[in-house]
Amino acid sequence: MSVDVEDWFQVGAFEKTIARAQWDGLERRVERNCDAILGLFADTGIKATFFTLGWVAQRHPAMMRRIAQQGHEIASHGWDHARVFTLGREAFALDIARTRGVLEDATGCAVTGYRAPSFSIDARTPWAHEVLAEHGYAYSSSVAPIAHDHYGWREAPRFAFRPVSGAGLVEVPVTTAELAGRRMAAGGGGFFRLLPYGVSRWAIRQVNHREGRPAAFYFHPWEIDPAQPRRKDAPLRSRLRHYTNLSVMAGKLRRLLGDFAWGRMDEVVAREAARLG
Repeated sequence: MSVDVEDWFQVGAFEKTIARAQWDGLERRVERNCDAILGLFADTGIKATFFTLGWVAQRHPAMMRRIAQQGHEIASHGWDHARVFTLGREAFALDIARTRGVLEDATGCAVTGYRAPSFSIDARTPWAHEVLAEHGYAYSSSVAPIAHDHYGWREAPRFAFRPVSGAGLVEVPVTTAELAGRRMAAGGGGFFRLLPYGVSRWAIRQVNHREGRPAAFYFHPWEIDPAQPRRKDAPLRSRLRHYTNLSVMAGKLRRLLGDFAWGRMDEVVAREAARLG
């Protein structure tokens, strides 16, 4: 179980509507939403991984300490949600180093995991896994092995693999399921929020029981916040993706947490690394 910690105005759907220079002037809602998530996890006995933007951690260090103190893993989501293929190798290395420093300073916990914003490690960025390995990361969960208009690496393996020969780095792609020979997203995000709950439950059961593999699931703090500001200047498609079913998300999550056994990403990675040898 994982949470991609970013605020409502930092999402990929609004990247052409809200400039980064405007962020500090907007209402920040990420802390109240993360506190609600911590409450939900405490109620259900779940420990999870919080992939957090460095920009958020720098401004909310007390929140980061609360997350770590409650037994959850802190991992990196990059500095300010810049997609990896927009950075280049050197800028990416600086981005992950800066973010790790802020996360570790805030929590006192070692950061060994990384998730690329918008799952933007793909066929265009073969060097990104190499950089993560060079910087000593144990794992990445940055690949979406599907075709999608915003992201996706359709040819990538569906389950954990070692992307760099001779290195210990493990990549754990976000979960997909197969139906009638077609691959579908099954790891959370908008697909979970927009589709009936039964679709996700069926898909994760297929992965767990038929294929015998763990599911990597994610969601965002803003997805449980129906009172967040509305941006009417965003494209209609972006608004539909972002705002639909916010009011039902918390209830669906509670069902999901009760229907399956969940843990931190680093725990799953340890088992997957042993399997890979």
